[in-house]
This record gives sequence, structure tokens and C-alpha cells, in this order.
Amino acid sequence: MYLSPQFKPFIKFGLVGENMQAFLKGATQGVKPQKDKATASGSGENKRQKPVPWVEKYRPKCVDEVAFQEEVVAVLKKSLEGADLPNLLFYGPPGTGKTSTILAAARELYGPELYRQRVLELNASDERGIQVIREKVKNFAQLTVAGTRPDGKSCPPFKIIILDEADSMTNAAQAALRRTMEKESRTTRFCLICNYVSRIIEPLTSRCSKFRFKPLANEVQRERLVEICEKENLKYSKEGIDALVKVSEGDLRKAITLLQSTARLSTEKEITESIVVEISGVVPPKVIENLLQTCYKGNFEKLEIAVKNMIDEGYAATQILSQFHDVIIEEKLGDKQKSVITEKMAVVDKCLADGADEYLQLLNLCSVIMQQATQSA
Repeated sequence: MYLSPQFKPFIKFGLVGENMQAFLKGATQGVKPQKDKATASGSGENKRQKPVPWVEKYRPKCVDEVAFQEEVVAVLKKSLEGADLPNLLFYGPPGTGKTSTILAAARELYGPELYRQRVLELNASDERGIQVIREKVKNFAQLTVAGTRPDGKSCPPFKIIILDEADSMTNAAQAALRRTMEKESRTTRFCLICNYVSRIIEPLTSRCSKFRFKPLANEVQRERLVEICEKENLKYSKEGIDALVKVSEGDLRKAITLLQSTARLSTEKEITESIVVEISGVVPPKVIENLLQTCYKGNFEKLEIAVKNMIDEGYAATQILSQFHDVIIEEKLGDKQKSVITEKMAVVDKCLADGADEYLQLLNLCSVIMQQATQSA
């Protein structure tokens, strides 16, 4: 076989036949695989750093991390120690930790491996009519499970079915659930989660241990928000955190979501009160105060212009109404004046819920405030 002079060095190093072909192939395409490799590793890093909403990222991983709900945590801890759990009914305002608490308890009971097999979570977004209760829930509840985990630790020989937003279930579905809950008590525990306990039928509530989740105290919310700010390396002001707490009204989920939105809006700046007010859609207190002062002056033409400007600014009438209520309660008006105004607020709120014109309803309310304020003067 004849070789040109440029290939003679390869013979010296023993690179002939297949070895030489592989070497030449690698030499010509050596740059490309490195590039592909770098790209692959880069995409792998991107997968690992997939962004997660902070509500999920900072969700309590164990029962001890649940904030402020001492009574619920104490009972659950005792139940977890004995690996025995009654049927549960959690109710209370949104964002107070109902779902987080039962998910944390389930993780502690079963560990990460068994958690997916032994917990069935159905939310209001799922179809939960009588058919789903008869089929999906019933079939899952009938399965029996072992009392040990893969890591050798003992775990309770029952599964947990979590029915989130249970107050949106039909009465027929709730009645069907009652029988399943009764029959499958050996193999399954149910946890019903709702905002309004009055919407759950009596036969279900009597079969569950009821726990009320309280709106979170301001101090507890403040601590949790500051903790998240430090973990995320955010600059924040005390006024900014106080504004988040005030706007969320005891709903920690809302507070954390607003914090994340604010952090994305002001990446370089610190989180201040003005940015929080802007992003949360709350009407600035000064605007509410100006509208109230216009009502007190007793000039209907100016009041009409002021209300139109507020609606044109894009503020929601329901939000204005809510903030008006808080301000009116603190105002130096007589009890009779306050009762007339608040009664009118209730009527306006109902009209807005029914889809009435925002401008007319707000003008109607402001007219009553003006009338009462001029009478007291």
C-alpha cells in the first residue's frame, strides 16, 4: 500500500488501518463533539436550575415548619408518633397552610418513595362529581398496603386521600363519599380541605376531626417574608415588608407570590412600599384620602370628576370599596352616619357582584358619604 509523505509519521506511532482512520476522523471532527458536549452540559444545568414558584420552593417540608397553627401541629405530631390518624377536616381562610400541613404530614409518614403511591390528591380543578367518587376514590380506597417502608422503617398500613376545595363538591358526591369513608376505614384516611365548613354536609363533618386554620398573625408573616428575602439575597425595607403583610391580610401564599413578583420587577432596587402598592393593585392610601376629602367638601360636580378619574385610572371598584370601609370605620363620624354609610357599602358590593356599572355604584356611595358628612357638619 502506497502512502503519501504526509501520512508517514502515523506509521512511526503505529497508527495504521482502523486506528489511523479513527484518529483522522477524531482530528477532523474533534472540535464539534466538544461543542456538543458543552451544549449538552449547559442544557443539563438549565434543567437542574428550573425555576420554581417561591410558594412551592418554601412550602413546609415537615409538620414542625408549619407556621402559627399550634393546635393542629400538636395533634398531628401526636398522631404521627403513634402512626395513627383520624379522618381530618381542615377549614379556614386561603393561604393559612391547610394543604401544606397535610402534605408535610404525609411526607413524614411515608417517606419520599412511598408518598406518591399512598397519597391521592384531588383538587377543585379535577372533575369531582358522584362518578369520580364512585370510581377513582373508591378504587384507590379499596387497595390494601403494607406497614413497612423500603428503608425498613414502619409506616401506617393505610393510604391518605386529600380532597382539596371540598366545599365545591356536590351534595350527591359528598353523600357517596360518606359511605366510602365508612366502609374503607381500615385501609384509608380522608382529609377534606375547605374554606367554608358550613358547605360540608353534616354526616361528613361528624366523621372527621375538625381543625380551624386561623389567618396568620402579622409578626409570623413578617418573619417568614424576611427569611425568604435573606435566602434569595433580596434588598428590602421594613416599610416594604409591612406593606406586603398589610396587603395580604393574613394570606401567606398571597404575600409570598407578591414578594416574588416585586423581586422580578425591581431586580436591582430594594423592595419598597411604593413598588408593593403598585404591583398588588391596591389603591394608594393618599388617593382614597383625597376622594374622601372631596366627599366632605359637599361639591357634587367635583366629586363626579374625582370618581371618574379614579375609574379611568383603572382601579377596581371592589378594591376601592374594601379600602373605603377600613377608612370610614376610623373616621370621626357619628355612629348613625357610619351605619348608614356601611349599609350602603353592602348594597353597592352586592350590585358590583351582580355586574353593575362601577362608576355609577361608586358615585352612588360617595354621594351617601357626602350627604352624611354634610349632615354631621
